[in-house]
Amino acid sequence: VQLVESGGGVVQPGGSLRLSCAASGFTFSSYDMNWVRQAPGKGPEWVSGIYTAGSRTYYADSVKGRFTISRDNAKNTLYLQMNSLKPEDTALYYCARSPGGTGWAKDYWGQGTQVTVSS
Repeated sequence: VQLVESGGGVVQPGGSLRLSCAASGFTFSSYDMNWVRQAPGKGPEWVSGIYTAGSRTYYADSVKGRFTISRDNAKNTLYLQMNSLKPEDTALYYCARSPGGTGWAKDYWGQGTQVTVSS
């Protein structure tokens, strides 16, 4: 199992970024997927989740209305479109896999991609 995030960077407040997570080594379309972030000095914060077929999506209140999770099962790729970014969105962003029926438990994580929101 391999999850490789990309797309992070430095952006000004109000800006946008699109994160990607390339999955390999498993049947991507059979797993729910998540984005989780960890800010410096803080614990992990679940950001968003998406069901296998992309039919249902879920968001933390802190990002609802600004972030959009999506997936392309043909490309084995998970995405996170982040708009109206705020300094408090600065964190290392991870994608993580959730086996079905586990209540969003996460069994594999990527290495993360850094997002820094700063003027």
